[in-house]
Amino acid sequence: MRFLFQPFNRRHWVKLSVVCLFLGGGTSTAAFQWGFGTLPADIPLSEIFLRLRLIITQQISLLIMAVTLSLAFVLALLYLRCVLRFVLVEAVIKREIAMRSAWENLQPLGRTYFFWLLGALGTVLVMAAGAIVVSSPFLRSVHAAGRPDWLSSLLLVATLTAVVLAGLLVAVVITLTDDLVVPLIYAERISLPAAWGKVWQVARRDPGMFLFYVALRIAVSIYIGLAVLFFLLPILLGLSSGALVAAALVLLALRLVGLAWTWNPVTILLGTVGLLLLSVLLFAVLGVVGMPGQVYLQNYGVRFIASRTPTLEALCRASAATGRSR
Repeated sequence: MRFLFQPFNRRHWVKLSVVCLFLGGGTSTAAFQWGFGTLPADIPLSEIFLRLRLIITQQISLLIMAVTLSLAFVLALLYLRCVLRFVLVEAVIKREIAMRSAWENLQPLGRTYFFWLLGALGTVLVMAAGAIVVSSPFLRSVHAAGRPDWLSSLLLVATLTAVVLAGLLVAVVITLTDDLVVPLIYAERISLPAAWGKVWQVARRDPGMFLFYVALRIAVSIYIGLAVLFFLLPILLGLSSGALVAAALVLLALRLVGLAWTWNPVTILLGTVGLLLLSVLLFAVLGVVGMPGQVYLQNYGVRFIASRTPTLEALCRASAATGRSR
C-alpha cells in the first residue's frame, strides 16, 4: 500500500502496469479474450483466418516463414517475461522503478533465467511428445488385438492425465521460481540451481510453513483473479459496447452522405487501425487493473523468503531505510 499509494505516482503506475502486463498470470489473458469475444460486430475473423491458413499451407516458403515468426514471437515474449520479472522484484525491494536502468542492469540475470526456463519447458515438451509417441503403438496394438474398448480408453485417459499433471507441475515450479527463487538470484547473484537449492533447504527446515505458504499463495491468487475479473468485466463490456456504437455511427454517417461500407484496401486499413487502437486500450486497462494484485503477490513471495535468507532480508531493510529517509 505504501509503495503504490503513499505517495501516488502516476509514472510508477504506468511503468508497473507495463511490466505486469507482460508478466501475464492468466487473468489478463482470459479477460482479453473475453473482451474481444463480446464484440458483436460482424467481422468474419474465422473466415479470414481460414483463408490465410489455406494460402499458407499451399506455399512451403510461407509456412516456414509463419512458423519461424511465430516461434520468434513466443521466444521474444518469454525473454521479456524473464527480464521483467527481475525488474518487478527490484521495484518491490527498492520501492521504486526505473525502467531503463533496470532493463540494462538486469538483462544478464533475466537471460540466465530465460535459458533455464527454455530448457525446462523444452524438456517437458519432449517428454510429453515422447510419451505420446511411445504410447500410440501400444494403444493401436491393444485396439487391434480385440481388447475391450474401455481398456484403450483407460490407457488414453492415463496418458492424457500424466501430460496434464506434468503441465501443472511445471506451472507450480515456475510460480515458485518467480516468487522465491528469482529474489534470491537478484540478491545474491547466484545461479538458478543454487537459488533453488536454498529454497529447498528452507522447505526442508520448515515444511509445514512452506506448504502453508504455497496453499495461501494459491488461495490469494485465486481471490485476486476473481477480484480483477469483477472490475474488468464491466469495463470490457463498456469498451466493447463503445466500439460497437462507434462503428454504427460511422456506418450511419456514410449512409447519410450516400456511401456504403465495402471491404477494400482502404477500409481494411482503417479497420485494422481501429482494431489496433482498441487492442492498445484493452491492454492498458488490463495492465492498470491487474497490476496491484501482481505487485502484492510478488511482494508476498519476497517477504516470505527474505525472512529466511539473511542477504535478501538485509537488502530489503536497507531499501526500506532509504525509502524512509527520503
